[in-house]
Amino acid sequence: MYLRHIFEMLQQHLDNKLITVVTGLRRIGKSYALKHLLSTISSENKIYLDLEKAENRYIFNQPHYKDVVISLEIEGIDFSRKAYIALDELQLVPNITSVIKYLYDTYDIKFLITVSSSFYLKNHFNESLAGRKTIFEMKPLSFQEFLWFKEVNFDLTKYAFSEINISLYQKLNVYYREYLTYGGFPEVVLHAKTEKDKISYLKEIVNAYLQMDLLIAGDITKTDEIYSLIRLLSKRIGSKTDLSKLSSVTGISRYKLKEYITFLEYTYFIVQVPAYVQNIDREISLLKKLYFADNGLLTVFGINDTGALLENSIANQLLFNGDVKYYAKKSGQEIDFILNEQIAIEVKETAAIQDLKKLESRAKAIGITNTTLVALNFNNHADVKYTWAGNVYIA
Repeated sequence: MYLRHIFEMLQQHLDNKLITVVTGLRRIGKSYALKHLLSTISSENKIYLDLEKAENRYIFNQPHYKDVVISLEIEGIDFSRKAYIALDELQLVPNITSVIKYLYDTYDIKFLITVSSSFYLKNHFNESLAGRKTIFEMKPLSFQEFLWFKEVNFDLTKYAFSEINISLYQKLNVYYREYLTYGGFPEVVLHAKTEKDKISYLKEIVNAYLQMDLLIAGDITKTDEIYSLIRLLSKRIGSKTDLSKLSSVTGISRYKLKEYITFLEYTYFIVQVPAYVQNIDREISLLKKLYFADNGLLTVFGINDTGALLENSIANQLLFNGDVKYYAKKSGQEIDFILNEQIAIEVKETAAIQDLKKLESRAKAIGITNTTLVALNFNNHADVKYTWAGNVYIA
């Protein structure tokens, strides 16, 4: 069994009556998580239903609740005692939430559900199941999880954000370089052995994402336009999401661009990092910086710039740790990331003393005294204190 950080939280939630909702990007292991949870339940009164299968969708598309109940009884569910029902890819059945609400309110059922779109959660899920659910967001593999999947038994938590250590660097650098390039999709890590295989898996993941999520959104005709936008955005990692500039480059209206970027964010393909300011009104008005949810997605689109891949990876690694923002002055001076409004972080391929001094000076100007210089390469200069990129990890 391959461990994930989220499993412990999900396991603890099994005893809670509330519906357990696991959401996140496609192909990151949500189905595996449901099956793992079911395997830990001693009761035999349980069922896993993949809603990508037409026969399973039919169960919940029937016009009367009693017919749904009968169909589930035929599948082996005993409604006279506590039951566990796991439903994979809920968004594939548009009206299923009313059925779940009825079953939840009428019988002793623990529902375990996966959803691949927060857009669906926001527009179809929240009102009908208000007060009846807890949502857990699942991400691509962290570097620690990547090591576990590679069967490298090493506990990174002991070294989280610690100063560079040559022995640790030598032990894990080759793994981090692979993680930096091909990311953390479980099937890529587990099954793709060659570079060609990895790229093939990642392309298939992107194609499945575009086809399935656009189909659910109800407009498969936008696939080519959104694909072109994704290619453009992949070349702008760490840049501000300026709709006016993007519109002039793509020829797509600002309104459509906003709609597309919202779609990409709500389906977990991209993440946007807001600006760090003291004035909340100004923060709302400032542009966000854009990153992809996994480095493998960048590699698919031909991005091989180490600096861009590193910044994208660190952004996602930090998002495992909490609230992430960036800082920028009108003069152009920036700090790559502010973590939990307490730690200023600058990312470089190779650490240099002047980078550390600039970071400390800029952080001090905004009242932050805790700083961390993060670098990918080993630098044995004793006067530079920095954290190796692989150690930017959840503590």
